[in-house]
Amino acid sequence: MIVFRRASAPLPFLWETAEQPPGRWHGEGEGPAHYFADTPDGAWAEFLRHENITDVEDLDGIRETIWAIELPDDLKLSTPDLPRRALLGGSESYAACQAEGRRLRRAGTAGLMAISAALVPTQARGWQVQDGLHPGPGRDGRVVVLYGPRPELVGWRAGAQARPHAELLRKIRYLQ
Repeated sequence: MIVFRRASAPLPFLWETAEQPPGRWHGEGEGPAHYFADTPDGAWAEFLRHENITDVEDLDGIRETIWAIELPDDLKLSTPDLPRRALLGGSESYAACQAEGRRLRRAGTAGLMAISAALVPTQARGWQVQDGLHPGPGRDGRVVVLYGPRPELVGWRAGAQARPHAELLRKIRYLQ
């Protein structure tokens, strides 16, 4: 499986220590926890959501690196056991998601896969070409979170000094 991650240059695409800010699926000091999206739009949506970037004009100043990372074929990912409201919620749902992440780690999981809270449902669509460029079929975006150091992962720069397309702004579920 190929997943995507946005990172500021010159930072690497993975965290190497536990010294990272808490996130939806890990708390303070519980890293490294590596968050990936199943589409480039999902990776951008996570960034735009957390930075609360809603105006097209603000996209002009963005110059980030998009990474494509290959995950092992035999990677076993868990599915969080939480209501959809918690999976898609804003920062008020982080405590429940962090507790579920802890439970899954204690059970020995390498990581988890969940619906993306950053993308509006069905908006993880790609593009198709037939008589021009057209939106592909709608689908929900997914987030993959891997726990612990991951020196075996290989990543490629899919875009350097890149920025998201303006149409993505209307596909994001922003934090309240």
